[in-house]
Amino acid sequence: MNIAKKYTPQQIEEKWYSYWIENKLFKSEPDDREPYTIVIPPPNVTGVLHMGHMLNNTIQDVLVRRARMQGKNACWVPGTDHASIATEAKVVASLKEKGIDKADLTREEFLEHAWQWKEKHGGIILEQLKKLGASCDWDRTCFTMDDIRYKSVIKVFVDLYDKGLIYRGVRMVNWDPEALTALSDEEVIYKEVNSKLYYLKYKVEGTDDEYVTIATTRPETILGDTAVCVNPADERYFNLKGKNVIVPLINRVVPIIEDPYVDMEFGTGCLKITPAHDINDYEIGIKHNLESVDIFNPDGTLNKDAQLYVGKDRFEVRTLIVEDLQKAGSVEKIEDYVNKVGYSERTNAVIEPKLSMQWFLQMQKLAKPALDVVMDDFVRFYPDKFKNTYRHWMENVHDWCISRQLWWGQRIPAYYLPDKQIVVANNIYEALEKAKKINPQITADQLKQDDDVLDTWFSSWLWPMSVFDGILNPDNDDIQYYYPTNDLVTAPEIMFFWVARMIIASIEFKNNIPFKNVYFTGIVRDKLGRKMSKSLGNSPEPIELIEKYGADGVRVGMLLTSPAGNDLPFDEALCEQGRNFSNKIWNALKLVEGWNVDKTIPQPEYAEQSVKWFSNQLDLAISQIDNSFNDFRLSEALMTVYKLIWDDFCSWYLEIIKPEYGKPIDAKTYNSTVDFFVGLMKVLHPFMPFITEEINSILDNEKADYKSIMISEMPVAQDYSDSVINDFAATKEIINSIRNVRHKYNIPNKDKIEIFYKNIGDNSINELPFSDVVVKLGNLSKLSVSEKISEGISFIVGSFEFFVVIEQSINVEEELEKLNQELKYQEGFKNSVLKKLNNKKFVENAKPEIVDLERKKLSDSETKIEAILKQISNLKK
Repeated sequence: MNIAKKYTPQQIEEKWYSYWIENKLFKSEPDDREPYTIVIPPPNVTGVLHMGHMLNNTIQDVLVRRARMQGKNACWVPGTDHASIATEAKVVASLKEKGIDKADLTREEFLEHAWQWKEKHGGIILEQLKKLGASCDWDRTCFTMDDIRYKSVIKVFVDLYDKGLIYRGVRMVNWDPEALTALSDEEVIYKEVNSKLYYLKYKVEGTDDEYVTIATTRPETILGDTAVCVNPADERYFNLKGKNVIVPLINRVVPIIEDPYVDMEFGTGCLKITPAHDINDYEIGIKHNLESVDIFNPDGTLNKDAQLYVGKDRFEVRTLIVEDLQKAGSVEKIEDYVNKVGYSERTNAVIEPKLSMQWFLQMQKLAKPALDVVMDDFVRFYPDKFKNTYRHWMENVHDWCISRQLWWGQRIPAYYLPDKQIVVANNIYEALEKAKKINPQITADQLKQDDDVLDTWFSSWLWPMSVFDGILNPDNDDIQYYYPTNDLVTAPEIMFFWVARMIIASIEFKNNIPFKNVYFTGIVRDKLGRKMSKSLGNSPEPIELIEKYGADGVRVGMLLTSPAGNDLPFDEALCEQGRNFSNKIWNALKLVEGWNVDKTIPQPEYAEQSVKWFSNQLDLAISQIDNSFNDFRLSEALMTVYKLIWDDFCSWYLEIIKPEYGKPIDAKTYNSTVDFFVGLMKVLHPFMPFITEEINSILDNEKADYKSIMISEMPVAQDYSDSVINDFAATKEIINSIRNVRHKYNIPNKDKIEIFYKNIGDNSINELPFSDVVVKLGNLSKLSVSEKISEGISFIVGSFEFFVVIEQSINVEEELEKLNQELKYQEGFKNSVLKKLNNKKFVENAKPEIVDLERKKLSDSETKIEAILKQISNLKK
């Protein structure tokens, strides 16, 4: 068969992905096999593929392809998230470009535009995942706003409300002035910023020149001050008990109150209290029954209750008010100050704490069982260091603000009667039934549904259940078969947004865990350690990487240095390494396919020996790979496969069995080699699906009906011999030593040389394992045992000493220097081993096999030292 000179990934990737789709090889339906299920962390419908997606989905594809080859019924469910805030912002921006203002549209008109936008842009990221080789069951693609998912969310809201777990009330929330909606605590990102600390003077009422000084980073909020607070233990302010102060500029008289919350060491120890615009001030306000003055409009401009700067933006006001305070003599000093400021995760706007009527879900009761299943390892975290982070959050969980002041999302199923009473129902018809029990005369058009929608996470926390319609139809075949899912691959930064909430929801609605294992990926970072992001301009375009290096090359590049839970220091050179690996495999294929096979010639001894070794080496590697996968050490598993193919198969095995130029290879060796090659491609397939499928089809070309490698059986480790593997490791060392001698003494590889050897350890063993391999790769004319010391260059491997017979004279001084250096090293090594064995604690506490290993090291080093001393003695004669 003609093999292309160069591997061309683009053509091959397109060919095989189409083949997989056409033959429905990703499709899964319940049957009698063991299920293996993964649900994709749904990317935002607004999104395009970035490096984090690439890492996350490569890992998922590796896991699902491997499970499929292990005979499991593998089901990888794809889908996207409606992303309320981000999508609404995109639609609003798109409408603005057309000269349309959201405020001029009805809710129904806006949603029509939103759905059009989603249909146009929403599938981009899933199409990009196909380029990566993602083997999702695309027929199962879900969307958090499609009919099943929408109705599931509504049903869950009604259920939780009926259980008394959802309530409505005015609370301090994180307000996004750009998106014009409340956010949960987890949607706020705190960043260190360079600010100013303003020391402002408040005049004590009834005095001419007595002031208290407060320190604030937000001088614009003094317009909402309703008290000044000091610590009751602060002696500096004992004389102010029961007095009032006057807020500068607006001259509002407010009381001086006492509360132990005040830190006497911060600023002046005197704290301004603005209950409407700070969560801690809000709590103090409730405790001390203070008035609350909200000075901000939803968009961050000041309202009429501020009295000054009405209609101006809060940050513009900050500049203006400082100027006016300085003119009024109310500024004592201004200092540079570094503090943490909350930003909206979605819009990057500075968060404004705000009192607002919102819907909340009580979390404390729900969190306890979800904490227990992780602490007790019913749900396993990889790495398990994240258990402590999870526990801390779950033990300190706050009620979840689940309402958002948006139109894109699942509308809260609460309906208001004219007298403001509330009924909660799955739809208007059920709502009317409930409302008639309150007021029999009421009609449907008198009911007004809540304008808010639910937090996006309130839909995605149901994802593992809702993708199988397990909320609306809890006993359907899919949910019974595929649930709970097996592995979740996600990022630690959404442990609370998503992972914890999915566990909570699953226990509440299925009385079960949603998945068995959670693999936390790290953050993809650049060479400088910065998180890769398009805003920083330090992130390559994933699709461009795939076009340049091939999907297989990029997958290998992403996984080579990606241990669970640790950040990935990405370098494009890793993808180049992946591409080079593809080329190495392709060249090996060309070599093997280029040999002529002669069925009449016997198998050479060196070939038989090498087949025996590689068979054992392959089983050892498969066993190591299995262990790595069991602990989710995917990077380690890939490196084992990489070394097995590059080093053991290509560099050693093929080099040994390769026939002389122009001569054929025997059929027995060739068939074993093809079997090895196919086995290697199967082991590699989860990591590099495209090239392995192509090579498998070439090696399998004699069969009438081709069976895709992705549904073939993954090789299972058989018993292997440690002694065979160790003997071959020594054989490689012997061959490398011979090559070093050739290099040092300029002996061409084509020139045959003689070598004698003897056992310097156990004299009863004289047979050298893999001797025919040594003869072939060392290009020896003779390899034989000799008890007599021969003249020549010597080296020691294990318990054997070798003498290379060379015709040219030896530089005695040079050889003595080399032997003395080796002697010094071996004596140092021996002393370090003796130190361990002379340590009573080590001998008593270490495992017996470890102590035995150290004793063997000591014996080997003593043997080597004795042989080196003999060599030195002979050279001096």
